[in-house]
Amino acid sequence: MSKATSTGTTLDTSDGVIRRTAVPSLSSELPDGSVAAQRKDGAVEAGAEDASLAVETTEQLRRSFRRKYRHVEAIHSESHPSCLSHDTTESPSFLGFRNLMVIVLVVGNLRLIIENVQKYGVLICVRCHDFRRSDVQLGLLLYFLIPCHLLIAYAIEAIAATQARSSRARSERRRDGTSSPTEDEHKKFQSTWKMVWVAHAINVTSVLVFTTIVVYFKIHHPLIGTLTEMHAVIVWLKTASYAFTNRDLRHAFLHPAKGELDALPEIYKKCPYPNNITIGNLVYFWWAPTLVYQPVYPRTDKIRWIFVFKRLGEVVCLSVFIWFASAQYATPVLQNSLDKIASLEYASILERLLKLSTISLVIWLAGFFALFQSFLNALAEVTRFGDRSFYDAWWNSESLGMYWRTWNKPVYQFFRRHVYSPMRSRGWTHKTASFCVFVISAILHELLVGVPTHNLIGVAFLGMFLQLPLIQLTQPLEKMKSAHGKLLGNTIFWVSFTILGQPFAALMYFYAWQAKYGSVSKMDYSNSHLHHQRLGAAAAAEATCSA
Repeated sequence: MSKATSTGTTLDTSDGVIRRTAVPSLSSELPDGSVAAQRKDGAVEAGAEDASLAVETTEQLRRSFRRKYRHVEAIHSESHPSCLSHDTTESPSFLGFRNLMVIVLVVGNLRLIIENVQKYGVLICVRCHDFRRSDVQLGLLLYFLIPCHLLIAYAIEAIAATQARSSRARSERRRDGTSSPTEDEHKKFQSTWKMVWVAHAINVTSVLVFTTIVVYFKIHHPLIGTLTEMHAVIVWLKTASYAFTNRDLRHAFLHPAKGELDALPEIYKKCPYPNNITIGNLVYFWWAPTLVYQPVYPRTDKIRWIFVFKRLGEVVCLSVFIWFASAQYATPVLQNSLDKIASLEYASILERLLKLSTISLVIWLAGFFALFQSFLNALAEVTRFGDRSFYDAWWNSESLGMYWRTWNKPVYQFFRRHVYSPMRSRGWTHKTASFCVFVISAILHELLVGVPTHNLIGVAFLGMFLQLPLIQLTQPLEKMKSAHGKLLGNTIFWVSFTILGQPFAALMYFYAWQAKYGSVSKMDYSNSHLHHQRLGAAAAAEATCSA
């Protein structure tokens, strides 16, 4: 096969060998210099074309050879590691395994649900939850009384702000107001702060103590008790943040050192102290989905009501699912565990824990999504709250410490801002500050779980307090650069989370509830004990979600 080129030659590749044949051209009629230049350019172009045609011809020969000799293709021509080997250059995707795991979880749990219905029948009963009229009335009354303590906090801060304005005016008449406070001014501020602090302490302590006493002794249903106690804890944390933040803003307002006011967060300049001490500012903080007070928050431009209704629909659907899973699946598992706990059959108790771990994890995940993704986003949309980072990717936690920093960011941000950071700035060590944070958190967990279930047995307290050694154990794994350490840390997190944590707490509080209100000797589903068992399951579900 012959092929003409632009350089005045013909290439013959009929037998696989390249032959070049010169073709006469009109270049001989040009001057000698032009002929030489054309010949030089032609030689360069010819070399490039020869190389390109040589590669093309070689590929044609190889394809022809493979078509002719099918059994001699070189399958093993290079060195390649196995796909899952450590020395592979490219990490494979595990998307297929993820889909397989989802299918296995769905099929496995569907089989258990069918087996559960065949064995126990349908246990769903709307009228079997014993919502006493007194419980509902007390819950509603406390719902409106608890926020009154925020109004008391506002009154305290309003008096302090009025005094701060007059003090600032007197100070500016004496000097320019940009130097550090004198010793007398510092003592006066500390004296005023002590009085304000005592008033705030009495206020926040009374809301928590009063609510706890009423819930523990007067409200029988664990769901109503949990919602009421959680409301009191939220107001307690918000009131504390309101007091601490305004204390620092008041100090900066009264005695600003040179450059301190400029160092305040830029967003605070939109509403400087004491202009933030208003009813409207406090009411917005009351409803805002955060536990940390700021005079100003980032806001969105408008409310997307379709978005709000979608999120509220998710809350309703997930709440119904949690109720169904607790009543239909968790109740029989918990009930069948009572005799094992009473007789201390440790192998059977472990088997019950493992069986309970699946449904407790599903209930917890549904509760997490309903609260942090659906409800808080709906609340943020209604209040036009801009910062909606309520959680991070906690499921990838490489240690227990990372989990507690990422799964519930509103609580983490509160403790970091108002407990951990102030202690560190006053010279306390990291371990001491962390110890105080977890002690306070453990007490609040016990109040949220033990008080509504009427069993202060310390399981929730120990569950939080014992996180400290687990955090110390997994902290080195988080800092390791290799993937093996991070994988081991994530595995330890999930094992402690799904087996040793929530299932154990749910089992203990269910047993304590049955020992106090039900019967641990009669393992049946008779009508006389059915509502106690369901209330116990509700208590266990609340313990699982609160954990």
